[in-house]
Amino acid sequence: MHFDDRLATVMRLPASGDALARIQYRQLVDLLGRLPCDAQSDMLEAGLARVEELAAHIPAADRARLLRQPLQPITNSRLLAILAADEPDVATAAITGARLQQDEWLKLIPELPVRARGILRHRRDLEPKVEALLERLGIRDRGLPPATNPAPQEVEPSAPSLEDILDLADESALEAQATASPEPAAPTPGVQPAPTPSVSPITPDHAAEWARAAAAVQAERPRNSEAGIGAIVRRIEEFRRARQSHSTFEVANDDPRLPLGDLATTAPRLPVTVDFETDQEGRITWADSAYAPSLVGLSLSAHEVTERQTLPDQDMATTIRHRLPLRAAHVRIAGAPRVAGEWQVDAIASFDEQTGRFLGYLGRLRRPARPRPHEARSGGNLSEADRMRQILHELRTPANAIQVAAEIIQQQLYGPAPHEYRALAAAIAGDCAHILAGFEELDRLVKLESGAMQVETGDCDISEILIQTVARLRTWTDPRRSGFALPVDIDLNTYPIQVDRIEAERLVWRLLAALAGSTAPDEILELACSREAGDCVVMRIALPAALAARDNDDLFDTPPGERGQTLSAGMFGLGFTLRLAAAEAVAVGGALRREGNDLHLTLPGLTAAAASHSTAVNHSR
Repeated sequence: MHFDDRLATVMRLPASGDALARIQYRQLVDLLGRLPCDAQSDMLEAGLARVEELAAHIPAADRARLLRQPLQPITNSRLLAILAADEPDVATAAITGARLQQDEWLKLIPELPVRARGILRHRRDLEPKVEALLERLGIRDRGLPPATNPAPQEVEPSAPSLEDILDLADESALEAQATASPEPAAPTPGVQPAPTPSVSPITPDHAAEWARAAAAVQAERPRNSEAGIGAIVRRIEEFRRARQSHSTFEVANDDPRLPLGDLATTAPRLPVTVDFETDQEGRITWADSAYAPSLVGLSLSAHEVTERQTLPDQDMATTIRHRLPLRAAHVRIAGAPRVAGEWQVDAIASFDEQTGRFLGYLGRLRRPARPRPHEARSGGNLSEADRMRQILHELRTPANAIQVAAEIIQQQLYGPAPHEYRALAAAIAGDCAHILAGFEELDRLVKLESGAMQVETGDCDISEILIQTVARLRTWTDPRRSGFALPVDIDLNTYPIQVDRIEAERLVWRLLAALAGSTAPDEILELACSREAGDCVVMRIALPAALAARDNDDLFDTPPGERGQTLSAGMFGLGFTLRLAAAEAVAVGGALRREGNDLHLTLPGLTAAAASHSTAVNHSR
């Protein structure tokens, strides 16, 4: 592999959506994690900065999941330091999958956060020196903070916990045992027993309930320990029942359930499939035991959803009468919550093996499939252009891998190889390069048409570019006695345009090479330039006879089976190449259109004064 541009390719991927951001984060971690610790480059710095930027947009749970996927182990200490300072889940996944040398660990560990060192201590594959350093630093890491005497703060009354209730019960029992006597003691005069806590089902006051319960326990000190504990238990049960009655009026939420640790009521799981049998009239006679009471006796044809019939010419009753299979029929059942709702029915007729008499149907009820929430979100957030760029990025990965393997064999990097294998590897590497070039053109077209890519502006002379491009094409056109006929005075006139020179050279080469590849032997194409009103430069190129016979729509389309010409260097055909040239022209503020048997390329021009920009400063203001 002559040039490793994988990191640059990943950096060029626009993180315009959540899915693309996750893909770029995963691939950056994979590529940066393989680099040696002493690697230094501008692209490396940009990649590390992009990782931190993407971390702000991707949830920590997703980042940890991406790091736990089977990747190349992280061997770059700089990347590991960034990930170790992240959220605990992300730091755990990164440190678990890191593979550093001993000296690299010794240099990195003092710079790690205390939490990251604690995660690293759980690894059992570290060298003794690394473990010794962790133990030495752990003396400070595990130390308790200095004791402080905070000022007492007034705490508002809150709902009691289960421990408070039990402590109160134990205290009452101990006092009752200490003062136990054979005769019951008279109640303390002047103290009225507190009433039973009244809990409102809508807005219960937990603090008031706790205060009343505590006052009742302190006021009523029965001499018998069993009676005292029983009273506490009764109050606990009353409080629990009040909480349960209150929860029936609440909307389900994620708040903690206080104070007695009672479990949240979970909604019953609805069945997804139910097997059944019917009689000859389509009435259910047997169903799964858990749902039989709700389904037995139900007629399928009476509950059919007519607006979702799969057979438009007959209903379910007709299908049952003709003993035909039921496929994806829909019924709506009204009844118990576990079976109520819409179902999809699939069933086949059952016949007696000896007499052949129709017995009924054997089938299964299924809940209709619904789109997954994450699929609906991903489909709504990604446009067609984003999905196309994502597909292209996924296609580049295997093509790059094949090209790298072919170049390894062709260059004998891992050892000698037969010449036949080297020749095949060279051909495969060339094909992969051709495929990757086609992917680049397709990606460029998608970005230009979707507006995701902006072409650089500048200024240049289109006449000079035309002369150079035609001269480069003569090595291919002269042996065929074809080519382009330039005006005799083109080198005497200048046609400045508001386009960057590199972009202009690319556009002119793409257009002229595509047309030259379609010319027949002895076919010369006329080429002319002119400046029109509105400061526009128009380049007129005659179409080859093979293209002039096409319609306007067919000229920019790619017919099935069409292959790129020898000179056009486009793997998607001539129509795609012209469409890409038209998109590039529109991106720079021009246009490419057909007029008769000519192609007109319009580009924004510069005036004669603007061609040599003045540097004078206006001091009139």
